[in-house]
Amino acid sequence: MPLDLFSKTPLPDTFSDEIDIIILDLKKSQDKRICLKKVYEILIEKYHGNRINTYTKFLDVFTYNLNTLWNKKGFLHCTNINYVLRILLIKSEFFTENDIHLKWTQIWYFSPHQYVQVKMESGWVNIDIWAH
Repeated sequence: MPLDLFSKTPLPDTFSDEIDIIILDLKKSQDKRICLKKVYEILIEKYHGNRINTYTKFLDVFTYNLNTLWNKKGFLHCTNINYVLRILLIKSEFFTENDIHLKWTQIWYFSPHQYVQVKMESGWVNIDIWAH
């Protein structure tokens, strides 16, 4: 399954026990807002963006194995973080693929950057864990 940086990478069918536990907890959320907040808190605790690492760890952008990504802590590329975000939100069953849009912008004048828009009851919300 090749990674396509400009469209949605297919979600995996199976997960590690640790991720299964997180998904079960997310399913117990009271609503979409609480679920999104839980996912956001989990991911900002685990990952962050970094301008230098964006270039020095460029080849890591092609990693799409969820277990490999999950076992990392610290820097991840925006596309990798958003892949994990999509998995957790969709598997929570509060969100569908149609509730999550991949968006692109430019940062530092020439560097492409991906963030997501998530559909909530009140409208679309921009989420950018990489830039938190």
